[in-house]
Amino acid sequence: MEETRSTLKRRIREGRLRREDVLRRLAELAFGQPNDCVRLALEELPDLKGLDLSLLSEIKRSDKGMVEIRLIDRVKVLERLEQAMGDEGDGMGALLQALGSPEEP
Repeated sequence: MEETRSTLKRRIREGRLRREDVLRRLAELAFGQPNDCVRLALEELPDLKGLDLSLLSEIKRSDKGMVEIRLIDRVKVLERLEQAMGDEGDGMGALLQALGSPEEP
């Protein structure tokens, strides 16, 4: 995965970003694991260099030791992924609409 990220960074610098790169990154955000974000919140001195914090939106620590972490909105990322891929009749659009809409009584 590290090789993929360095390749992606190189393509961005060179202005050669591809559609597949965007789709892959959106999928990583939509389906990624927040383990490193939780590790950041719980460990006293985590090694920041080794953590993947791409899902982290916000972190707060109170003076009483309470920790609050906020992650990115995966439904919004899935919506962007669907838009980028185009709805190919596989029902993804209906699924995303159901996830984003409150149930009606």
